[in-house]
Amino acid sequence: MTLVSPLRAASPKRAALASYENAYAVAVQMQRATGRPQFVLRTGDPLQPFRVTSIGPACRQTLMTLIA
Repeated sequence: MTLVSPLRAASPKRAALASYENAYAVAVQMQRATGRPQFVLRTGDPLQPFRVTSIGPACRQTLMTLIA
């Protein structure tokens, strides 16, 4: 029996939307729109592995990129 990650099992589109590359693109767009620094964080959640926020990392989150 092989294990399939929840992200891959959901759909290829979901995997693309939840990718680091997409989170980075969103962070750049948000920084341009707001003028505030944006953080790309690794969450550890297989369904939302990356998150974009204007607030730094919290518990169980790892800073991947800062868009200043």
